[in-house]
Amino acid sequence: MTTGVDTLPPGIKRAAHQAPADSYLFYQAHGTRPFIDRAEGIWMHGQDGKTYMDAASGAMVCNVGHSNPRVLKAMREQMERATFAYRLQFQSEAAEGLAAEIVDLMPAGLDRVFFVSGGSEAVESCLKFARQYMIATGQGTRYKVISRHPSYHGSTLGALAVTGYTPLSAPFDPMMRPMPKIATPRHYLDGGTEDEDAYALRHADMLEEAILREGPDTVMAFIVEPVGGASTGAVVPGAPYHARIREICDKYGILLIHDEVMTGVGRTGAFLASEHWKVVPDLIAMSKGFAAGYAPLGAMIAPSRMVAKVLDAGGYAHGHTYAGNPIACAAGRAVVREVVERDLSANARIMGARQMAGLRALKEEFPFIGDVRGLGLLQAVEFVADRETMRVLPPELNAAARLVEIAYEKGLIVYFRRTRGGQSGDHIMVTPPLTITDKEVDTLLERLRDSLVALRKELAGRY
Repeated sequence: MTTGVDTLPPGIKRAAHQAPADSYLFYQAHGTRPFIDRAEGIWMHGQDGKTYMDAASGAMVCNVGHSNPRVLKAMREQMERATFAYRLQFQSEAAEGLAAEIVDLMPAGLDRVFFVSGGSEAVESCLKFARQYMIATGQGTRYKVISRHPSYHGSTLGALAVTGYTPLSAPFDPMMRPMPKIATPRHYLDGGTEDEDAYALRHADMLEEAILREGPDTVMAFIVEPVGGASTGAVVPGAPYHARIREICDKYGILLIHDEVMTGVGRTGAFLASEHWKVVPDLIAMSKGFAAGYAPLGAMIAPSRMVAKVLDAGGYAHGHTYAGNPIACAAGRAVVREVVERDLSANARIMGARQMAGLRALKEEFPFIGDVRGLGLLQAVEFVADRETMRVLPPELNAAARLVEIAYEKGLIVYFRRTRGGQSGDHIMVTPPLTITDKEVDTLLERLRDSLVALRKELAGRY
């Protein structure tokens, strides 16, 4: 198998199997990783000769695991027919078929699909569609989208305007119209002494307070992650929260947008996370696990009643070149069938319970673990300096980032973020593919424990 040396740009050299010290590529920060050689299931093999367990599903993406034969077969078959068909010139069976199958899995009434290439595009599509719907229905004064802090909804300017994660949004504030935020319910981080249902209702009522403060005739929508993503560390709201949010949106004629980019396609133990609370939104944004990393794919799902209004008013003024790409849709169709026919949502529930039990045992062993939480296989481990006061570890320790590096060295891939608006607090996400087995869960927990032992040694006496 080639090492890839002969494909590197002129002037860049490296030893076999090693990432280059210099590269024409750049991403978020300095540093390199090994070149990928191959991947199967939850395992990734680097050209450095090491095998890594993908306990992050990339970035909560690879729901059906790597190199799934059914998905690869569907992509190859589509490639042999057509690799691209622009949506305004041709329909494709892959796109039409995927849309039909997705609609069958949606709550009643959510029956139209608009394809995009990723999560930020899906959220952006929802925001722009909501605005055009308001204009089409004579409600042009409505343009504000209330969201939560902390939250994450994407990196494009529109999606970033409703994101509540200061390090990512602050540099671009002068380029965006500020959008109102309410507090994300985080029972543990707020002390956990208040009755959980009362706490959840109090935080839901913050939406009504914000609507009245902003002026109901200016508010267009509320966007929410049904289960918190990386910005909060898999926070699960109290049971009454989503139902009250739905009531408030209905009361003021505001659209409810569910950002299921991370939580959808079986990740939380149901195809949509909103199913856990039987709450139906007006619009849904999906991506990540939708095509599970095999091709860039996302979607906005909307009701016909709204789509008709927008199209009749002159059309939906929005779109992306690769929307509905046949190869991406063929991959997505195969992924969805894998999730449904193998009932990977159920496996997420079963393996999620096993993993959660193991994480709770680790919490008892390591005093700097303050909380473990999540739903299905969307789980997080919160690090603190003091469990009783929830005092954070000194930010300069970069504890979660350091744990990620230690784990990587031990062949375990996990994901980290700062818990409290991106400024402080530490957590890691533990989100393996939904195909994980009980033995693989046990291996994951063993490697994580070994990593925590090493972290404990490094933190000793430093906080």
